[in-house]
Amino acid sequence: MTGRTVAETRGWLCLAAVAVAVGCGACASGSRTDEAPRSATPTVGVVKVARETLDRRLTMSSELVPFQEIDVYAKQAGYVRQLLVDYGSRVTAGQVMAVLEIPELEAQLTQDDATVQNAADRVATANHELTRAKAQHDVAHLQYERLSGVAKSKAGLVAQQEVDDAHGKDLAAESAVEAFQSSYEAAQSASLAAQANRQRDRVLFNYATITAPFAGVVTQRFANLGTLMQAGTNSSTQAIPLVRLSQDDRFRLVIPVPESSVRDIHVGDPVDVRVPALGHTFPGKITRFSVDVQAETRTMHTEVDVPNPDHLLIAGMSAEATLILNRRDAALAIPTQAVAREGEKTSVLVVDAAGAIAERAVTLGVEAADDIEVLSGVNEGDLVVVGDRVGLKPGQVVQSKVVELMHASAEK
Repeated sequence: MTGRTVAETRGWLCLAAVAVAVGCGACASGSRTDEAPRSATPTVGVVKVARETLDRRLTMSSELVPFQEIDVYAKQAGYVRQLLVDYGSRVTAGQVMAVLEIPELEAQLTQDDATVQNAADRVATANHELTRAKAQHDVAHLQYERLSGVAKSKAGLVAQQEVDDAHGKDLAAESAVEAFQSSYEAAQSASLAAQANRQRDRVLFNYATITAPFAGVVTQRFANLGTLMQAGTNSSTQAIPLVRLSQDDRFRLVIPVPESSVRDIHVGDPVDVRVPALGHTFPGKITRFSVDVQAETRTMHTEVDVPNPDHLLIAGMSAEATLILNRRDAALAIPTQAVAREGEKTSVLVVDAAGAIAERAVTLGVEAADDIEVLSGVNEGDLVVVGDRVGLKPGQVVQSKVVELMHASAEK
């Protein structure tokens, strides 16, 4: 009784196992039947070919430098008597920054004034003597002409000796006039030389007043009151500058443009200059470039002028310059990720009106950060496959789904 019960129990268990296996097989078979149509017609993401404005950009980091920056030296050696600027002082062109004390030049100017006055007195004396000599010559010449005329008109009335004496006095007076004329001219030359020396010394003395050559801000000060300033014109002396002056109403941004982008650089092109420290973007433009590529770096020295009328920018700040190298308006564009590249061959997958995949060779133009210009191969409104192309073959029927791609510029 007990053995039969065990046998029956084992039989029922086997039948149950078979039933479960059949049921599971049926369920699995039914699941594969339902999923077969879906795998046969895969869904692919597509975008419509449309027209948009494309530009190729180049972003490079650099450092803001003043448009002009110089160390201001003294022209003449002297002691600082007045110092009118300090760190951060803003000056205009021609503004006095310091006054030097130069006693030697002051004494020289006093001597020059005396020399000029002495020379002027000599000119006046020479002129007086020249005038007197001319008057004496006029009298002697008139007397000679009268005696000579009488001797010619009335022979024997005047002795020839008297005529010859009058002629000699006339010639002597004429020579005296020439001598005094030379003395007068020499006195005039000496007077002009004295005036020139005084003017030269006056110019040198004027260098005791140190002025700003251009408008800017004092970024460093090297001297104090009483400091002996050496003349900065002599390279043999260890002259120190008075201050360092920077022009900060306009900055230079020097960027090394790669060789591949040199042909797209033009004077006047706009540049967006972003200063991360300020969180602000300033307008600039390409003002000059070196027109040669450096052999060491294969880059071209390019300068961007950045106006700074509100003095928000400070020298030394880091900046990011974005240059627009190429720009196309109403260009036929597709996402860059839709393009397959094999060597020099470029192609895209297009879903036609029947829902079938077609591979088309394309010619590309301007390539922006996210999109690329298509010159030939597709038309406006075509559905281009984006994403992974693995498993997709020309002629394969798919279900297309238009997707919107997130651009890198939008993420930023």
